Amino acid sequence: MAFVSSGYDPNEPMKDRISDIGPRKYDEFYPPVIAKNKGKWLYHEILEPGVLVHVAESGDEVYTVRVGGARLMSVSMVEEICQIADKHCDGHVRWTTRNNIEFMVDSKDKVEPLKQDLSSRKFDGGSFKFPIGGTGNSITNIVHTQGWLHCHTPATDASGPVKATMDVLFDDFQTMRMPAKLRVSLACCLNMCGAVHCSDIAILGYHRKPPMIDHEYLDKMCEIPLAIAACPTAAIKPAKHELPSGEKVNTVAIKNSRCMFCGNCYTMCPSLPLADDVGDGIVIMAGGKVSNRITAPKFSKVVVAFLPNNAPRWPETTEVIKKMVETYAKNARKYERLGEWAERIGWERFFDVCELEFTHHLIDDFRDPAYYTWRQTTQFKF
Repeated sequence: MAFVSSGYDPNEPMKDRISDIGPRKYDEFYPPVIAKNKGKWLYHEILEPGVLVHVAESGDEVYTVRVGGARLMSVSMVEEICQIADKHCDGHVRWTTRNNIEFMVDSKDKVEPLKQDLSSRKFDGGSFKFPIGGTGNSITNIVHTQGWLHCHTPATDASGPVKATMDVLFDDFQTMRMPAKLRVSLACCLNMCGAVHCSDIAILGYHRKPPMIDHEYLDKMCEIPLAIAACPTAAIKPAKHELPSGEKVNTVAIKNSRCMFCGNCYTMCPSLPLADDVGDGIVIMAGGKVSNRITAPKFSKVVVAFLPNNAPRWPETTEVIKKMVETYAKNARKYERLGEWAERIGWERFFDVCELEFTHHLIDDFRDPAYYTWRQTTQFKF
């Protein structure tokens, strides 16, 4: 009835469109020069780290200044971004999929004032609010998940390790010295709402212990069938438990050998908490990519089985990542992604030059009929 009462006409879905039945159509927000030249662009170039130019058939140019942003922003930060867009870009601004912010202007004369304004804005601690960079063969912003602040099943934080990691990689955000683009991602648990399965370097929060069971309150707080059904490995079954008081209660039992520490049961039942200060930590993965360029897309591989959650700076994690980045930058060939470099020199050599300890837990023995039969790439195979 909401559609009918709002005057929605299925034969003319865009007529009198209003925001309470979905987002406004995206092309309403194009800068005029982009709306004018859509589909008619000749080429683009990276003029310097963080600054791009797109040239259209008509001769029109669009200059883009990319700055690092954050996945979680305050209202005042968003308001400041809008003020910059109003001042320099006629109110137009866009976000990238990796939480960078792009300000677009239609004249080269407007680029330098925009850059100077962005570079002049700093936090009270002295760091840049809007660092310019993240283009080409650089380390751009880290895409990440929710972390301790917003999620109930993380094994590590998201914003914390990302901030600590980008602090040690910041110089490579503002330069383009990498052999190829290098993408870093973080997912704070195995449910992985981040792209760690296909990133050059990935930070993954990992639980090592099965859920604890609060027998006393479980039947009062949870629907036991839901908790059982939520388990993807059938590790949970109904059970009875006798409390110290002698009372017998309905509860569940967990077969630890089947548990994969995903936390799905905790989503259904708060009496099955998974978080643990000793069992939770970080896994480092490497070698993944989405691109079809040169070689087919690749899955990331585990290269460090476990690192502790040493907040707030996560020194063990940042040390490993910095070492991998420096070794890759020094040894890979031009245009070679991290996984392609590792496969060329051999993964054994990769562990050696990156000074990573290899254990039998890191052997990739996953095989599935789809692994061989599904076409996983647009590249032709004969």
